[in-house]
Amino acid sequence: MRYELDLFGVIVPSFLLWGVVAYILTRVAARVLARAGLYRHVWHGALFNFALYVCLVAGLSFISRELVS
Repeated sequence: MRYELDLFGVIVPSFLLWGVVAYILTRVAARVLARAGLYRHVWHGALFNFALYVCLVAGLSFISRELVS
């Protein structure tokens, strides 16, 4: 895996890319869970969303390390 990406001449870490992708996936998953009514079973919605984001970032970075490199 490349650890830096060249984005229009600006070098950014690849973890930033996975963080943005995970944020988008978290927002989509939160809307789906809210529409399905599953937030009724969650104790703290913001904490649940943060945990979901952390899990997605970790999963994406692990998958990218295993598949891309």
